[in-house]
Amino acid sequence: MTPSTVDLLFLTFNCAKALINTPVFANHLEAAFGQNATDLPDLIVLSLQEVAPLSYAFIGDYFLRPYIERFDTAINQAASQHVLKHEVPDLVSATERATQRKRYELMKSKNVGYTAILLFAKDSSRIRDIKESEVGFGAADMGNKGAVGLRTVYDAGESGSAELTFVATHLAAMEWNLPRRNANWASIMRCMTFGDPLPLLELMRSGSPPPSDGGTQEEGAGLLQGERNLPDFDMLQKQLQELSLFKPTSHLFVGGDLNYRISTSSPPPNAAFPSLDAGSDNYYPRFFDLDQLTREKAAGRTMHGLTEAPVHFPPTYKYDVLETDGKDGDTMDPVPWRFAPHRYPSWTDRILYMDLPSWVAPEQGRSIKVHAYDALPLMRTSDHRPVFLRIEAPMLSLSDLTPTTESLATSTDPRVRLPTELDPEAWERRAAARRRELLLGWSMFLWSTKEGACILATFLVASLSAYWVYRSA
Repeated sequence: MTPSTVDLLFLTFNCAKALINTPVFANHLEAAFGQNATDLPDLIVLSLQEVAPLSYAFIGDYFLRPYIERFDTAINQAASQHVLKHEVPDLVSATERATQRKRYELMKSKNVGYTAILLFAKDSSRIRDIKESEVGFGAADMGNKGAVGLRTVYDAGESGSAELTFVATHLAAMEWNLPRRNANWASIMRCMTFGDPLPLLELMRSGSPPPSDGGTQEEGAGLLQGERNLPDFDMLQKQLQELSLFKPTSHLFVGGDLNYRISTSSPPPNAAFPSLDAGSDNYYPRFFDLDQLTREKAAGRTMHGLTEAPVHFPPTYKYDVLETDGKDGDTMDPVPWRFAPHRYPSWTDRILYMDLPSWVAPEQGRSIKVHAYDALPLMRTSDHRPVFLRIEAPMLSLSDLTPTTESLATSTDPRVRLPTELDPEAWERRAAARRRELLLGWSMFLWSTKEGACILATFLVASLSAYWVYRSA
């Protein structure tokens, strides 16, 4: 029998620290909904980089809310537009046309500095057990660059369920920083765990038997007692694997501004750039052979075990938006642009997923189906183009996804054998980095924003007034 599936849309966008234009974003997203599909997806996941100015992003909460709310509004506006376009008009009431009721609920938003992840569900009752994780690999482990993850169960009742892991990330920038990007990914594999691994690792380290005090009988008794005290290493290793990014029974999706380029140096003057003209000698698909992500992944240095759908869209970075005479920020017309001359145009914005493991029998319907992998049009607020992946993942039983005895012994799949050891101190370091982020965020807010200047001025006036009253008393 063909298993049920969960239909999801994963979108990544570098927001360039600006509020999005809600109607424009909604219009582009509505077009994405209709690409090789007519129904709305069950889930929408947004991976956002440079989601807000750094001080706002480090403080979070209240300061991030206006930026997050615009995406919430845009998604529901796009969904309503899609329904009105594809459903039979007689079945759509006049009230619904007027109100454009909310079709998606924001289940969870989480950020680590500049990088945020948003999970929306069409049916909120099907979402349970949301877990989160975060990694900072900016200065002092802070989140000016980092990754944030969500793990949840999509429960469709009798139709089945699926555990899903989503990671939003922003890797190191600049052409020459290729080793740093790979190191960032290694940090994600080591430090992104959906539970603190330290207690389990300490149990594994404490597995030595207690010392005996001499004598044949006592020595034998001590060995037996030591065997009883030895932890079950296989069980502990299994539990560590389930905390890790590569949980065997969870579908994994990773997307963001991965920053992989087509060169390790900046372009010289008059360098050949990719062209969108199919008749040009520099037609952009010919440059994709230089893509660092494809090469590094094939060499086993990044994105271990992950798969990417074929890339047929143009480079997504770096664009210069050209000025026009009119005030056309709210129009749906194409944005005039050129590639920025000081950066090689590259496919920096990508989404990858982990395909079904080899031990899952390839029966009918047991596959991950990609419906669309494409870039949205450029928007005036950013020098990146958003990229989205529309994909269906099967809802398989735990017994189907659990590694077999043979695969445990021979497979090199990351869901069986982790590519790197987990970092036992990652959670503690991240907590310390979060405290530094709050301190730095408030300092930047007070000294570099108009709102902060008003607060400082008010505090200064109040202090001087209090001092004057005190001296006058």
